[in-house]
Amino acid sequence: MTIIKSLTTASLLTFGILASSYTTAHVHEDKLTQALAGEHRSDKNKARDIYRHPEKTLAFFGFNPKMTVVEIAPGGGWYTEILAPALKGSGKLYGAHYPDTGEDNYYSNSRKRLEKKLAGNPVFSEVELTNFVPRKASVLAPAGTADLVLTFRNLHNWGHDGVEQVFKDAAKALKAGGVLGVVEHRMPTDMEWEKNKRSGYFPQADVVKLAKAAGFTLAASSEINANPKDTANHPKGVWTLPPVLRLGEQDKEKYLAIGESDRMTLKFVKK
Repeated sequence: MTIIKSLTTASLLTFGILASSYTTAHVHEDKLTQALAGEHRSDKNKARDIYRHPEKTLAFFGFNPKMTVVEIAPGGGWYTEILAPALKGSGKLYGAHYPDTGEDNYYSNSRKRLEKKLAGNPVFSEVELTNFVPRKASVLAPAGTADLVLTFRNLHNWGHDGVEQVFKDAAKALKAGGVLGVVEHRMPTDMEWEKNKRSGYFPQADVVKLAKAAGFTLAASSEINANPKDTANHPKGVWTLPPVLRLGEQDKEKYLAIGESDRMTLKFVKK
């Protein structure tokens, strides 16, 4: 009888643990699903999910709604629209963006537009903006507090010296064992960076090298955001492709058929 009772108790405990794990995973998935489907996202932004694969990408980086997350240079807030509601009430989101220096330039105007966006919907009420300055040491978040630092399609803007610095900043913000997630337009290996640095693409091997120099280990790479149709050889660089379509109506159907750029998706872990 004692043996049977012990086995029953053990079975109940095991069931309880499994049920708890399932519930936690379900809650994590549910918050992200709700964020993706939210009415605060425009139909135009939702239409890009087929190219940017946000759910699979965030899952690859190990995202969960209890994390402290930093998004570097969120721009117009495409990913912020997903991260903010998914983290609200359970985690923390820092948007490390260009500061408003009061000048009439891209950086200040970008910050103002983002601030206006965040102020316009309560779904963003818990987002905290910090100041990120390319090529200068920046405090993305309080040191050692972040579980996950993300940057989407930004590296080509900063060049090698800028990427070197931002990876150092990311390492400072992250906890030991924290993750740096990178998505970037991938330059083909037969293209030279110096000759094509204005193309909007960046060499994957250089990303790995710079991340390692900043104290990261490459944990995994994924082809979630790959596009084999993209040769990266376009008249106006990556901006020839959608969503920008810089050539306008010229060869529009051709570039729509290619779709958005071929992108690397890399997961680094802080040592």
